[in-house]
Amino acid sequence: MAQLMSDAPGTVVVSGAYVATVDTSGTEHPDGYVVVRGNRIVDVGAGRAPVVEGARVVDGRGCLLTPGLVNTHHHLYQWITRGLAADDNLFDWLTTLYPIWAGIDADAVRTAATGGLAWLAKHGCTTTTDHHYVVPRDGGDVFGAEIEAARTVGLRFHPSRGSMDLGHSQGGLPPDSVVERLDDVLTGTQDVVDRWHDPAPDSMLRVAVAPCSPFSVTADLLTEAAALARSAGVRLHTHLAETVDEQDFCLDRFGCTPVQYMERLGWVGPDVWYAHAVHLDDVAITTLAGTRTGVAHCPTSNARLGAGIARARDLYAAGVPLGLGVDGAASNEACNMLEEARHAVLFARARGGPREMTVRTALELGTIGGARVLGRDDELGSLEPGKLADLALWRVDTLAHSGITDPVAALVLGATAPLELLLVNGRAVVERGRVITVNEDDVAAEVEQAHRALVRKAG
Repeated sequence: MAQLMSDAPGTVVVSGAYVATVDTSGTEHPDGYVVVRGNRIVDVGAGRAPVVEGARVVDGRGCLLTPGLVNTHHHLYQWITRGLAADDNLFDWLTTLYPIWAGIDADAVRTAATGGLAWLAKHGCTTTTDHHYVVPRDGGDVFGAEIEAARTVGLRFHPSRGSMDLGHSQGGLPPDSVVERLDDVLTGTQDVVDRWHDPAPDSMLRVAVAPCSPFSVTADLLTEAAALARSAGVRLHTHLAETVDEQDFCLDRFGCTPVQYMERLGWVGPDVWYAHAVHLDDVAITTLAGTRTGVAHCPTSNARLGAGIARARDLYAAGVPLGLGVDGAASNEACNMLEEARHAVLFARARGGPREMTVRTALELGTIGGARVLGRDDELGSLEPGKLADLALWRVDTLAHSGITDPVAALVLGATAPLELLLVNGRAVVERGRVITVNEDDVAAEVEQAHRALVRKAG
């Protein structure tokens, strides 16, 4: 079991900022402060900040202070396969990319994950999941590689051990070369949980179990994976109801909708979250709400692949735990959590009118909503005393945002705001727009090299 970045952080006071706490009351302080001691928030308030001996004092004037953003769905290995199949739907996109992904190894994953994580940090993300479901037989320790990358960049990390066992010869979508045998999946998954999962209250590293999707895994794998996860006390994740094609696949093969199929296999409950959930009927939404099954809303990727617009407002109104996700970088080249918040608002309004979703609801989805999906809303997602010190300080006084009356509207609807400071577990990861834990230029060069090598390897 590994705990990331174990050295103790110091004391930080952010003063003079507009503070959006995203607490249950929606408390905001137009001239406020936050005090961080170690890895915890110890004070939040309005007016002059207290004097704390020995603290680093950060001038927050002209800035908006929010909780760090929580990304509930990603595929970090895809950071080195961006821009391919740029005009395809999901199934054609997958068919194009699977042969390329089959060539990944631990080195490629480490490089891709470092680039993807650094970019998330640079845009305000403090906690991210990852769904890694391509496990080449000779690829080495791909999960250890991405965990090493998270340790280096310094983000709070929830990787999920993905898998596929339903190859093309059995009626699935992925080629047989990238699927695993059921026993190998279960052994490999148990190993990842045993080696890496840290259930501690201030954990920087928690593992989930994540078979890929109904069209790439068998019912046996879904059933066995759920039993393994619940025995180990970890969460369950998968893609679901992303496209009409998937709905048709489930209706044809199983005689039911995707949500009905997963419910049949025990894949509902407060320990489960689905990515996408675009094509849901009222019965499905009622099922998710009643079982407290979470959803990662990925509006940009859904639009990029033409999958549709999820019923985000209906999910939220029904009480479904709802967060935001950037999805894999090969179907969302931007991978910017602020864009997800903006697109969540815009797509909801395009579907249901200007009052369908507010900017503050979008910020909620990107912070406490994501923490709720991951089962960590008691310690992440809002700026409150006792919570973990994951926070983002955004400049909203530059040319891009000056003159926008409401700082939260500036953040969600305006251009991506410059990030003045990002604290994760009380430690600085971004300062004045630059990631300080890695050299951005070196990482960019390594990503370019890895991309070219992987595409060349695939022929």
